[in-house]
Amino acid sequence: MTITDTSPASAVRGSAAASAPAEQTWTPRLWGVLAVLCAVLFLDGLDVSMVGVALPSIGTELGLSTTSLQWIVNGYVLGYGSLLLLGGRTADLLGRRRVFLTALAVFAIASLVGGLVSDGTLLIVTRFVKGLAAAFTAPTALSILTTTFHEGRARNRALSVFSVFGASGYSSGLILGGLLTSFGWRWTFLTPVPLALVALVAGIALIPRDKPAADGGHDLVGAVTLTGGMLLAVYTVVSAPDRGWLDPVTLGSIALAAALLIGFVVTENKVRHPLIRLGILKIGSIVRANLSIVALFGSYLSFQFMMTLYLQDVLHWSPLKMAMALLPAGLIVAFGSPFVGRLIDRYGTPRLIISSMTSLSLGYVWFLATAGNTPHYAFTILPTMLLLGGGFAFGFSSIMAQATDGIEDSEQGLASGLVQTSGQVGAALVLAVVTALVAGGTGGSDFAEFHPGVNLVSGVAVVGLVLNLIPLLRVTRAKHA
Repeated sequence: MTITDTSPASAVRGSAAASAPAEQTWTPRLWGVLAVLCAVLFLDGLDVSMVGVALPSIGTELGLSTTSLQWIVNGYVLGYGSLLLLGGRTADLLGRRRVFLTALAVFAIASLVGGLVSDGTLLIVTRFVKGLAAAFTAPTALSILTTTFHEGRARNRALSVFSVFGASGYSSGLILGGLLTSFGWRWTFLTPVPLALVALVAGIALIPRDKPAADGGHDLVGAVTLTGGMLLAVYTVVSAPDRGWLDPVTLGSIALAAALLIGFVVTENKVRHPLIRLGILKIGSIVRANLSIVALFGSYLSFQFMMTLYLQDVLHWSPLKMAMALLPAGLIVAFGSPFVGRLIDRYGTPRLIISSMTSLSLGYVWFLATAGNTPHYAFTILPTMLLLGGGFAFGFSSIMAQATDGIEDSEQGLASGLVQTSGQVGAALVLAVVTALVAGGTGGSDFAEFHPGVNLVSGVAVVGLVLNLIPLLRVTRAKHA
């Protein structure tokens, strides 16, 4: 699930703040710009959830294994996560309007091609390209919003509307994906095309022109080494169980992936304009936020992947029935997220993140404890979805707020982009391991084949909980010492 950090609290911290907010008149053109930006964020959430619902149908028609199906998810996630930081920097250098509209056009073309191809490899390539496009549209859309709407009431109002559309797109995609897959999985790829084209035409007419930055530079070497290293690492984890961990190809892939990632670290310490200033990772709260988003995204995305296959391939539920079963989690995220900012102000991010990880852990453990061979919806699946939805709603905004708390204004973009990158790349790695555990087990008639995968996501969530409990316990112990 791909959601951009759009919480008002995060944006206000990242503003150059000190002066009193100026009043801004909401003209029809201003509403139009916001509508275009919201439509693109809505499309992003819509696309992710629709394709997730369609995975079993895609696998059946194209003859794809569980291992191949995970690449339809991970191709997008890795494309998005690995170039997200470069996307925001490119918008600054080349102009936000130009980058946003170009990336949106690429997104539409990739969607069209994905709906027409009949080869699994080509389909995965289109998903990767769409992820690359989203890596440019997401940060650029937020940048256009924060530069178009004045700091203060106008910007906060725009951000509130913007954030709701991202979560609503995901929830709507579950239902729409179930309906469209009933007619054929290709419609889940083709439906975003006209919507993207309408947004593109409106964007050309409404989004104001801007000037590129006067100076600066790209870190292309860093982008290439990070993307290549992560793709190869995920491929190695997915393919190693069949090939063997001591196979020469596996060992060579591990070595090459490690070399690329080490090369990325070396590059970031030497180039003038790095994707990531590594010194920011010396701040404990920043490190915890980045690891927490891995636990949140990694466990949530992987569990949804398994549930999609389990409910349709094993229990033979229809796509629509499956989508409705998962919908409560999406609804809680959509309607609950806008209120989390008030809770952050009152209780602080550490306690909300702990609540999030507790809710996620309980959800996975409850499913494991009660599923049996054929889980009952009201007793097992529904409570699990409610717990996971609450965990995601509490956790996402809180983690994003902690990831940018106390950071200088000049590095707010870096901190925000870094935590989003960690979430996407971390989710890809967790999903790769889960796929390796459950691959080949979807032909059974009960839940047993998926047990190892759910055990893993439960462990990931518990680790996230413990990671955030430790500093809170230390503070409590120091107070009583």
